[in-house]
Amino acid sequence: MDAPDTRQRLVISAMQLFWEKGYGSTSIADLLKKADVNSGSLYHFFPGKQDVLLAVLDMYHAGIRQMLLDPAWQGVDDPLDKVFALLARYRQALVESDCFYACPIGSLALELHEPDAPVRERLARNFSAWTDAITECLEAAGTRLPLALDRRATARFVLTTMEGGVMLARTYREVSYFDGAVEQLKLYFDHLGRDAAAPASRSRRTPVRRKGRAR
Repeated sequence: MDAPDTRQRLVISAMQLFWEKGYGSTSIADLLKKADVNSGSLYHFFPGKQDVLLAVLDMYHAGIRQMLLDPAWQGVDDPLDKVFALLARYRQALVESDCFYACPIGSLALELHEPDAPVRERLARNFSAWTDAITECLEAAGTRLPLALDRRATARFVLTTMEGGVMLARTYREVSYFDGAVEQLKLYFDHLGRDAAAPASRSRRTPVRRKGRAR
């Protein structure tokens, strides 16, 4: 195994272990066993465990399109449908895991109560990349949403709905809690759609006043 393969194996193994066991519960011995490498190989690339975590967060950030967005959006063209297709991807993970699934970035953010600045910055960057993707969808929806709507703030609201729905489904071991959160989000988007259509509808109903002829 050459050096790049060794490093990648370590990062991928850590990614899986941190998701399954949590960062704090994953030992260096766990990582060495999972990656099938010796300690010399680990410390050749990473001075410590936190450096492995930083590499994991970088991999999540670099792979958001390939690992998450592209699979969720395959065959989906409508920008608003893409929002809910992405949420459906998380629902699928919950169902397939009997509601043991947890968002990897969200889990790490909750576990690491006072992360060092480099870790916190990478967590934030991952959340920002997710938010960017949803913001692009909302911007692509154009006039189907109110022009005054803050697209980015709404994208953060979608993120909050997803994370909260996953957390509730995991806690109660019941996917209906995730479904309920998404349903409320759909109702909100329906309301936004009606608000966006209302001005155009009013303008069609309002008769045009014609000026009288000058005498």
